[in-house]
Amino acid sequence: MNDGSAVAAVTQQSLSVKGALASLSLAMLLSSLGTSIANVGLPSLAQAFSASFQQVQWVVIAYLLVITTLIVSVGRFGDLVGRRRLLLCGIALFTLASACCALAPNLGLLIAARALQGLGAAIMMALTLAFVGETVAKGKTGGAMGLLGTMSAIGTALGPALGGVLIGEFGWRSMFLISVPLGMATWLLAQRYLPDDRPAQSGRTGFDPAGTLLLALSLAAYALAMTLGRAHFGLPNIVLLLAACLGLGLFVRVESRVAAPLVRLALFRDSRLSGSLAMSLLVTTVMMATLLVGPFYLSQTLRLSAMEIGLVLSVGPLVAALTGAPAGRIVDRCGAPGMTLAGLLGMALGCLMLSLVPESFGVGGYLAPMVVLTLGYAVFQTANNTAVMLDVAPYQRGVVSGLLNLSRNLGLVTGASALSAVFALASRAVDIGTAHPQAIASGLRTTFLVALGLIVVACLIAWRRQANGR
Repeated sequence: MNDGSAVAAVTQQSLSVKGALASLSLAMLLSSLGTSIANVGLPSLAQAFSASFQQVQWVVIAYLLVITTLIVSVGRFGDLVGRRRLLLCGIALFTLASACCALAPNLGLLIAARALQGLGAAIMMALTLAFVGETVAKGKTGGAMGLLGTMSAIGTALGPALGGVLIGEFGWRSMFLISVPLGMATWLLAQRYLPDDRPAQSGRTGFDPAGTLLLALSLAAYALAMTLGRAHFGLPNIVLLLAACLGLGLFVRVESRVAAPLVRLALFRDSRLSGSLAMSLLVTTVMMATLLVGPFYLSQTLRLSAMEIGLVLSVGPLVAALTGAPAGRIVDRCGAPGMTLAGLLGMALGCLMLSLVPESFGVGGYLAPMVVLTLGYAVFQTANNTAVMLDVAPYQRGVVSGLLNLSRNLGLVTGASALSAVFALASRAVDIGTAHPQAIASGLRTTFLVALGLIVVACLIAWRRQANGR
């Protein structure tokens, strides 16, 4: 009887872990799908609302801007009020906002609904990583991180294709409506299987409104400086950058004086955490280049059709999706620090290959380095996330997870602006859309040579951290 009860308890615990991981995986899928699915719908939205591209792009910008500005704050808030409660609220908000997006009668309300959707996504992104430590044993953290990385990659890869099919068959509203049943399923799984948690008890609790506001405004100013007028970095962008620097300085001053800061500055004195955040920013800056430069090279240098370009670009996310879970198991077996460096070395090799590839190698000459680069990225991301979250104190999991996601988002924003500028300068073309095929190829090689330099810096950080850990 006792043996039977023990077996039943173990079975129930295993089922709860699997159910919790399923809910966290769906939450990660939804947040990444919300980013990727809207891009393909911009032409349809411009037509439906008789709006310019500059106007409809705010459907994408509003979502990303809210995530970037609030992801650290919601992570900290989860530490204070309880991560389970806040994650359930975030999933519900994302689902409700998705329905509002689908029903929006005008562009203004659609953008507002997307901002609310971004808040829900920020909560899901910040707290899914934080929940891993409460869901699985330490020895299986890498596998769980790999699974979440796989779901994020699937969401990124699935978005454009799914959005295109839905818009073609049912209209633009369907690309938002699809998230409603997925969100409801995610909420039900989370409600049923996520373990209860208690608000943080760390000696210094309380919310930091001044720090929260300053950080949000600083991040918003930086994100807008990098996003608006990307092709023409002018006075407004400079003013926004200066405002971001001023806001960040004030934020540091406030955080050093309040009793319960939003982010404890002592966290950044931990070389493991600060190094991981820096590497994450550098790596995602490089990965953004593949999304920006690749389409121009494939269309103007290799002369591929739109369908062929879509198929080629889907290879990267597909490789990441297939690699995430195996990479997690390898990280659990071999250790996160060594696998972080191994992933970066793979990325360095991919960037080197892209910086040397001649046009005569065709699609294969582009795909082979991309596969190597993406394999390295999948290993790095799983190992780096594991290294960060493995030993974080329970009362800091939310804010540290938020910082990790923030470094990723800032890398994407920075890459979109900085490496776009490198590509444009290296191509020596006023209008990239009409540049000569050889100029585009030269721009690609130069861009990935710069990217290689960024990855080398990340490798040095990883090597130094590993050497200090011995």
